[in-house]
Amino acid sequence: MMKKRTIILLILLLLAIDQTIKIYVKTNFYYGEEYYVFGQDWFRLHFLENSGMAWGFKFGDGYLAKVVLILFRLAAIIWGTFYINKMIKKGYAKFFLISAAFIYAGALGNLIDGAFYGMIFEKSDPALQNIAEIFPPGGGYSGFLNGNVVDMWLFPIIDTRLPEWLPFWGGEHFTFFDPVFNTADVWISTGVLLLLVFHKKHHKTKKLK
Repeated sequence: MMKKRTIILLILLLLAIDQTIKIYVKTNFYYGEEYYVFGQDWFRLHFLENSGMAWGFKFGDGYLAKVVLILFRLAAIIWGTFYINKMIKKGYAKFFLISAAFIYAGALGNLIDGAFYGMIFEKSDPALQNIAEIFPPGGGYSGFLNGNVVDMWLFPIIDTRLPEWLPFWGGEHFTFFDPVFNTADVWISTGVLLLLVFHKKHHKTKKLK
């Protein structure tokens, strides 16, 4: 049986990685700045911010929509805390607990951005191309629950122009994969993927028994 301390340490490690990368990007890149990792076109750091959900999706516009989304995340975190604790006590399979830890850490990472980043960071202004200061003397760019989520990973694996003979889209620029996302999004997606893969294997094993 997996111990509670192990799950807590895993969550803290994942959260620390996520927040370290976000703070580094926020305090070293101007908004929209791009860096080619290892000089590769398909692997880039591209600093953007969004007020919405994972992978840049939005939950409406305006302050109210942002607050509703953050409160929803907070409710999910509270529920997830009790649920993971219940899973540990009931001796759930290791893959369930690891999957839940990844999803929990990702959700908590993006919640921290939305809840606190507006209070502790200077505004990243695309027009001024300034490097945002942390804990600026005049205060942050917004109040509690009104911060933006920091995104940075971009993997345009295919970046080309479609052939002219192609119907409808011929000659147009095509990029795959072009959403800019963050490490917390990776943790959430990894947790869901682990859950899907190992849950299926788990059920197959049970049937064979």
